[in-house]
Amino acid sequence: MIRGFNANTIADKKLRHAPINPKLALTDGVTSAVAAMDTEGDMEVGVWEHSVGNSTDIEVEEVFIVISGKGTVTCDQGGVIELSPGTVGILPSGSRTTWSITEPLRKVWVTLA
Repeated sequence: MIRGFNANTIADKKLRHAPINPKLALTDGVTSAVAAMDTEGDMEVGVWEHSVGNSTDIEVEEVFIVISGKGTVTCDQGGVIELSPGTVGILPSGSRTTWSITEPLRKVWVTLA
């Protein structure tokens, strides 16, 4: 059976912002929220938000599409992605990234379990 969700509306009910781990936050007061929305086989899809500010992370293998917001994500191993609505990004597993968000960001992500 096919199915879907609207990342601009349904996720609002499931996303609850919380402070980013202080070891990962580069800006005071930075928050994020994540909601896994569905799975199919080995694939999982969800919605993630990041408030204005900077943070770091070590990524899992992921493809994402920016729904709203602006900023950049930079990888220590090389590469910068300019983030704006419609941007598609590919994050290799283990990538050390820095997220610099200038407008609250919302993305839809797809990973393999």
